[in-house]
Amino acid sequence: MVSFADRVEVLPHVLVRFLDKESVLLNLETERYFGLDETGTRMWQLVTASPNIDAAYQELQNEYDVESELLRVHFTELLGQLVDYGLLQIQPADVGTDSTV
Repeated sequence: MVSFADRVEVLPHVLVRFLDKESVLLNLETERYFGLDETGTRMWQLVTASPNIDAAYQELQNEYDVESELLRVHFTELLGQLVDYGLLQIQPADVGTDSTV
């Protein structure tokens, strides 16, 4: 299960090409590609640039007129598919941060 406190990392073997408002993602290791429509592309842009998944979700809420639970379901499903295709990796919120000890 995805925690919205987590963040995502684009894997180094992923090639992204933007075509107008859509995009194509290619896993160079498996040679599988994944197409995103305009909304999916915006989700990709926000989640890969945000400090965590929740920040991307909040921005999507601001940009789109959609019920919050429906957005959460679709966003979570897309993230799961991107992970399954080997295009994104979910990192726990505390991974890669400096320890206070």
